Amino acid sequence: MSELKELMLAKPSLTLAVAESLTSGRVQAKVGSISGASTFFLGGITAYSLGEKVRHLGIDPVEAEAVNSVSSRVAEQMASGVCRLFGSDLGVATTGYAEPYPDRKVEVPFAWWGLARRLPSGEFAVSSGRVEGPGLSRVEVQEKVAAAALDALCALLRERSAGRTP
Repeated sequence: MSELKELMLAKPSLTLAVAESLTSGRVQAKVGSISGASTFFLGGITAYSLGEKVRHLGIDPVEAEAVNSVSSRVAEQMASGVCRLFGSDLGVATTGYAEPYPDRKVEVPFAWWGLARRLPSGEFAVSSGRVEGPGLSRVEVQEKVAAAALDALCALLRERSAGRTP
């Protein structure tokens, strides 16, 4: 996690906010465990329900309802929404199923992480990735998704340090 701090504070330094559903604050806890996190971490929100995701993060309610708030697009909307909410340069989000959900025909737990990066124009560049957790417990899925989201954030920041992104 110390790499995250170094990458966030590389010139020009950036700020981060987090929106979580599936991971229930685990991403925020991992970021908050870094000594000096207050120099870049603005805060986060855990929003489980569709209503709260719409109200606080501005996700599209019709699109989200159709997929039970679990899709790459919803994760990306959550990430850009948390950037707007906190005024941060970067946003990380998670949404998914931590265990099988037969009513939704989910046999294997899976989730999406989303990343948003504020561009100089004020728009957002977004990306997302899927994580699966066959055979894992609910908590193991949550931990795996939180780690994957932070790994993706570090990869984005390494690209920035190498001059491959603005």
